[in-house]
Amino acid sequence: IGKFDVTLQQGLKEFDKLLKYIQDKRMSGKAAFRLYDTYGFPIEMTLELARDNGITVDVEGYERAYNEHQQKSKAGAEQKFKGGLADSSEATTNLHTATHILLAALRKVTGDESVMQKGSNITPERLRVDFNFPRPLTPEEIKAVEAEVNGVIDAGIEVVSEEMSVEAARAAGAIGVFGDRYGDVVKVYTIGDYSKEICGGPHAKNTRDLGKFVITKEQSSSAGVRRIKAELKK
Repeated sequence: IGKFDVTLQQGLKEFDKLLKYIQDKRMSGKAAFRLYDTYGFPIEMTLELARDNGITVDVEGYERAYNEHQQKSKAGAEQKFKGGLADSSEATTNLHTATHILLAALRKVTGDESVMQKGSNITPERLRVDFNFPRPLTPEEIKAVEAEVNGVIDAGIEVVSEEMSVEAARAAGAIGVFGDRYGDVVKVYTIGDYSKEICGGPHAKNTRDLGKFVITKEQSSSAGVRRIKAELKK
């Protein structure tokens, strides 16, 4: 039996339990949402089962519970990201935006599309980002990465933000940092053809706002993980 089938069977058992507690032949919206949230029951399935058992469902209450859940998921995803930011000042926001461009530049310069962020810490003074890579970057690669980032900054590209489902974001080619820890609705930030990432944190409106990007240090963070520190000079 597949995982979905097992979950479905558990959901049917839960539905039968709920029937015993239903008053006035009406299932509450919260109960209907719990069936969806815990057991993957679409509201249509709950409505059909309710009809078969001669009861109704508070659909408006279900929609309220669903919308509340969406908002909490979205807020949770944003809060998780902000753990890497010291504050939401303009300087920190600009360095955060530069981090997205840096990661894309690393993939381009090294030719390794698997390069992903493994951690970050951003203050108003500097960014620090960890990424998976098996060896130190050469001095030539560091210069090339700097040049790539500054090329995007000088191009004055608008940073576009959109909200969409995780599925739509992945289908659009967005890169995610936190695996499956997102809420149902995510923000996707796009910087021209250069970078498209799922992210909850604040960003600059245009790359021209960032200033000159300078890498100050490249070092080992842990086995198979490198660390870059960088600044933006006005």
